[in-house]
Amino acid sequence: MIQRPSYRHEIKYLINKPDWALLKTRMLGVIPRDINAGENGEYWIRSLYFDDYWNTAYEEKDMGILLRHKYRIRIYNCSDTRIVLERKNKFDQYILKESAPLTRMETDMILDGDYNFLKKSKLNLLREFYYECTSRIMRPRLVVDYDREPFVVEAGDVRITFDKHVRAGFGTFDLFDSALPTMEVLRADQMIMEVKYTTFLPGIVRSLLPPRSSIMTAASKYVLGCDAAVREQNKNRTEGILWETR
Repeated sequence: MIQRPSYRHEIKYLINKPDWALLKTRMLGVIPRDINAGENGEYWIRSLYFDDYWNTAYEEKDMGILLRHKYRIRIYNCSDTRIVLERKNKFDQYILKESAPLTRMETDMILDGDYNFLKKSKLNLLREFYYECTSRIMRPRLVVDYDREPFVVEAGDVRITFDKHVRAGFGTFDLFDSALPTMEVLRADQMIMEVKYTTFLPGIVRSLLPPRSSIMTAASKYVLGCDAAVREQNKNRTEGILWETR
């Protein structure tokens, strides 16, 4: 029997390094790490986000539209061993992630603007992505990198992650370029803590949540990256004008 994906609760916090150090100290030995993490307890996530001609994914998030979705191609540790197309559906504080595997060749075809193979796929998500690419002019917009430190709690299907060094790539959509130029989109002492769960939030996890004084956020890494890219473009434009007037 195929288990269909279901909506999960998602809570986000913008925390600083002292918050993280305290939380990590309390979690170690009590909450296990994700087995997919490396020796340092982390792995590197790179996502290539797509948006349509009208920048719908950005605008709907910026306006706080409750029901929305966005597409991304995601890889891990800058490797083509595992490549997935994801659609993240959001309804207020609930999320539903759908995913479909891609090969390196298929990924390169998408980046080259060749979408025809998608409509022949047996996977609904890939066929629907084809529709978005052809009818809504969905195109690559931004590469986002971050280092994720994940913990899991089996009861309640809970996942706690700390996303550090969130950065946006510029000038290219080459997913597999480990030297792709990036810039940080948060302050050096900030990171995003995410708590996701399906059925319930166990007491041990509730006791670990940051205090009410912490910043609860709906931060989107895609929006943060887009805003950083615009600031950088404006900065470069201004510096160019100043140079020309000297």
